[in-house]
Amino acid sequence: MFRNARFFRLDTAFSIDAQGLEDALATRRFRPCGPLEAATLGWAGPLGDDGQVLVHGVGDCYLVCARKQERLLPSAAVSEALDERIAEIESGESRSVGRTERRRLRDQIITEMMPRAFTRSRRTFAYIDTQANRLVVDASSDKRAEEVVSVLRETLGSLPAKPPAPAVAPEALMTRWLLEQDAPPDFVPADACELRDIQEGSVVRCSGQDLASEEILNHLRAGKQVTRLALEWDDRLRFVLGSDLGLTRLQLADSVLDELEDGEDPAARLDAEFALIALQLRELLARLDALFALAGEGGAATGVAA
Repeated sequence: MFRNARFFRLDTAFSIDAQGLEDALATRRFRPCGPLEAATLGWAGPLGDDGQVLVHGVGDCYLVCARKQERLLPSAAVSEALDERIAEIESGESRSVGRTERRRLRDQIITEMMPRAFTRSRRTFAYIDTQANRLVVDASSDKRAEEVVSVLRETLGSLPAKPPAPAVAPEALMTRWLLEQDAPPDFVPADACELRDIQEGSVVRCSGQDLASEEILNHLRAGKQVTRLALEWDDRLRFVLGSDLGLTRLQLADSVLDELEDGEDPAARLDAEFALIALQLRELLARLDALFALAGEGGAATGVAA
């Protein structure tokens, strides 16, 4: 569960209980695309298609799942059909097809082809931590995370969720961690990073490499900054931290996974996994609050925490 984590601060306490959230999400339950719909987005059961429950509560956290279905209509297929239609008109009627008519024909072709297009579904998990006042989305990009936040806001009527606004630039702090080798003791750089020249835009991506090597240090001395850094936190979580403070390639450490008991039924194991990841992320995100002085979080402005 949760290979990525994009987190949002809730400005006010989340006051809706599990049943109230369930009732609200039920008003926008997922449904498949209609014949002429390019995409639909709604709420599905986080425990799988067999479950009707839309909210799975564990402790102070509510797990939900947004499901999006899209019709796959390749632009190349549309363009080919459009070219054929235009060629028929121009040869049959001995006239040129103008820009306005071309747009109309394109819309007509899309309407004709849409019902026959294949569909693809994608599920995105998220949870609301009512104790820490955060929304966490399992998304590898801001765009996908914002899509889930937007549909949740529309479903609930309002949701004061804001992305992190660090007072300490993540690129500068992560660069210093490698260049001066002074990362906090609970954050251990792993073997992967992305270095970017802010002025020229050039990018160096490293994987499976000693980040304390002279090759990496020379890039940093030349002015490149760290925009993605693989880290291990407190022997509990491994992840890649981005300059937007998004977490990708998120993994629980073996020492944490050992807490899961073998032989549990699927529902009990999901509860246990979700409880583990939610607890670890709650503590990790609190640590990031302090390091990067997130707006309204009371973090240290220097970016150095004990």
